[in-house]
Amino acid sequence: SESIVPKIWLYKKNEHKFECTKSEKKIAESLTPKKSKMFLESRGLLRKSLSNLFDIDPLKIEVFAKPNKPIRLPDKMGYVSMSHSDDALLLAWNKTRVGIDIERYDRNFNYKELARKYFLKIDEINYQNLDRIEVLNRWTAKEASIKWDEGSIAKDLINWKYDKKKQITLHKKKKIKLDIRQFYFLKWTISIA
Repeated sequence: SESIVPKIWLYKKNEHKFECTKSEKKIAESLTPKKSKMFLESRGLLRKSLSNLFDIDPLKIEVFAKPNKPIRLPDKMGYVSMSHSDDALLLAWNKTRVGIDIERYDRNFNYKELARKYFLKIDEINYQNLDRIEVLNRWTAKEASIKWDEGSIAKDLINWKYDKKKQITLHKKKKIKLDIRQFYFLKWTISIA
């Protein structure tokens, strides 16, 4: 069988030219200025990436991508996932479902509290022994899995178990098992499901 290798694009925010459709611009008008800018940039860069991949004019690619909803492509064009950090946009495309997440590895946050709240019970670990980078890696693995499943962080984060040694995530209720690949690139930690 054909090997499935996702295509990944990383864009620094506010540094690229892109095109959006009239309907995307119309949707952006209903958003706050910050969300509008992020929406247009992410949809425009998605079009730019897919345009290069498929050798199609960016504005001729049908992308169904409302704010805070999974992105849909026409049949047989594959699947996409996107993630934002403060300074970057990460896009992934694959022939089969894909989820991706990015976080800056220098991000400052209360990682012990996050680990206690979201990882203690499901991951069956001693969260006191986790360092900030390990918590970020667990978070990105779980968020990439949620995106693969088209779920919600609020509802699904506590249901995903991350097994670092096996490089998998498990959703016990839905009986889903996903392979996870993690890597560092420049100043980001990235997970792909």
